[in-house]
Amino acid sequence: VQLQASGGGLVQAGGSLRLSCATSERTFSRYGIGWFRQAPGKEREFVAAINWSGGNPDYSNLVKGRFTISRDNANNVVSLQMNSLKPEDTAVYFCAASPSSGPYSQAYFPLPVWGQGTQVTVSS
Repeated sequence: VQLQASGGGLVQAGGSLRLSCATSERTFSRYGIGWFRQAPGKEREFVAAINWSGGNPDYSNLVKGRFTISRDNANNVVSLQMNSLKPEDTAVYFCAASPSSGPYSQAYFPLPVWGQGTQVTVSS
């Protein structure tokens, strides 16, 4: 499955952005979709993920309560609504697909197929 991430940009601290991960492939609904991020000089880290049905999303403790992941299988898109953004949220955000049904975490997102990243910059 080929994924296309979009929606990144520059925002002030406290602001919001909405990222999208989309594909034209019909197999999209068979995959769990996750968002990861990588800041300069740091390793890629898990942000959030959602299974094929859209139920029971998983979040990193760093974003829980501020970010919301959702999916629309009819339109082959997974969204990440990011509110109350902080400068430490600055990173390149990647979406990825996994054939696993979850639950997902930094330690468990097997066989990922990566999309390209989108830059999110939060100014203080």
